[in-house]
Amino acid sequence: MFEKILIANRGEIALRIQRACREMGIKTVVVHSEADADAKYVKLADESVCIGPAPSSLSYLNIPAIISAAEVTDAQAIHPGYGFLSENADFSERVEKCGFVFIGPRAETIRLMGDKVSAKIAMTKAGVPCVPGVEGALPDNPAEIIKIARSIGYPVIIKASGGGGGRGMRVVHTEAALLGAVTMTKAEAQAAFNNPTVYMEKYLENPRHIEFQVLADQHGNAVYLGERDCSMQRRNQKVMEEAPAPLLNARLRNKIGERCAEACRKIGYRGAGTFEFLYENGQFFFIEMNTRVQVEHPVTEMITGIDIVQQQILIAAGEKLAFRQRDIQFRGHAIECRINAEHPYKFTPSPGRITSWHAPGGPGIRVDSHAYNNYYVPPHYDSMIGKVIAYGDTRDQAMARMRTALSEMAVEGIETNIALHRDLLLDAAFMGGGTSIHYLEERLSERNKDK
Repeated sequence: MFEKILIANRGEIALRIQRACREMGIKTVVVHSEADADAKYVKLADESVCIGPAPSSLSYLNIPAIISAAEVTDAQAIHPGYGFLSENADFSERVEKCGFVFIGPRAETIRLMGDKVSAKIAMTKAGVPCVPGVEGALPDNPAEIIKIARSIGYPVIIKASGGGGGRGMRVVHTEAALLGAVTMTKAEAQAAFNNPTVYMEKYLENPRHIEFQVLADQHGNAVYLGERDCSMQRRNQKVMEEAPAPLLNARLRNKIGERCAEACRKIGYRGAGTFEFLYENGQFFFIEMNTRVQVEHPVTEMITGIDIVQQQILIAAGEKLAFRQRDIQFRGHAIECRINAEHPYKFTPSPGRITSWHAPGGPGIRVDSHAYNNYYVPPHYDSMIGKVIAYGDTRDQAMARMRTALSEMAVEGIETNIALHRDLLLDAAFMGGGTSIHYLEERLSERNKDK
């Protein structure tokens, strides 16, 4: 087992990884920007190294600085968390070449799954159901593009092969708008991802977003830890997640979960990963795989009792999975609310000093956050400052506990989206379960019309 791990991230995930390491008796090194010098996890780390000024391009995305920090502190492995360099194949490769262990998949696997075209081809071969569409990149010939769209049927969606985070996609409802949309998406893809390749799929009108958590070791063992419903989204960014997915047939859950685990075995996957699907009319359609720990991993931990971050570390150290699929049991229900430093309805960022911070507690409540009284939320990074997770024996109990938790939570000095979560927990459609990925956008649009 590793004696020292460098955490190449910030915020709540840096603290989460640090806690996992401490429980395992592993020392931690935290790298940080100048803006994060006073962060809780920096103070709690065994060692910390400042790797640059506030902009992430000069700090958290600075590969040479991170490698140097690992060298001077004698760290043995590097955990990338999520975001930043976590799905950067070049970083993974560089880490391994410099003699450290990358806590995540191999570089070639990250490249395979990071390119949406190659990922879809690999999943099709592995028997994972995919969204109907063209297999491979769109050609340059306009007539061929039109022909492909007609064969799929409108509406279609044009997606950047190297895209992610809800960027690099455009929905097309008519043939007249098709070629212009392809041209614009290619230009955006080149600018954002340095890769102009795009592909085309059938646009599903009213799907849910359901994802499956997997763990796989380097000895050919793979399991799935159930699914999460992440359909409550705004501009393709998740707001709230829950596990298991409401109103999902158990037989279908097991069928898709096993296919995901089998796909891991076929591509030689190593570590924690998430298969993301669109679910509509009783059918699953693969859209992408995230080759890292997810923001919403706590809801899966709550219903399985498995520490996903510790499993990442054990797998990276060469250990075999200590359990088989039949050993995994799903108990109860968990819901996660992402707490962001932003206006609850205008969504404008609200960096600044937290003058008062009161986190909720009580049965079944977990708070993952690096924030505290007098903490300064920097304006340079993602607005998420924490997550509240509520667990219950039933979905109704989990919702009731979350309502109580959110009523107790108090943050002053900055604006947060807590009010939005409080509203959603009383929303009839959400309480019924099974809302689509468009529901929140439509609800917010109706709210603005009433103002």
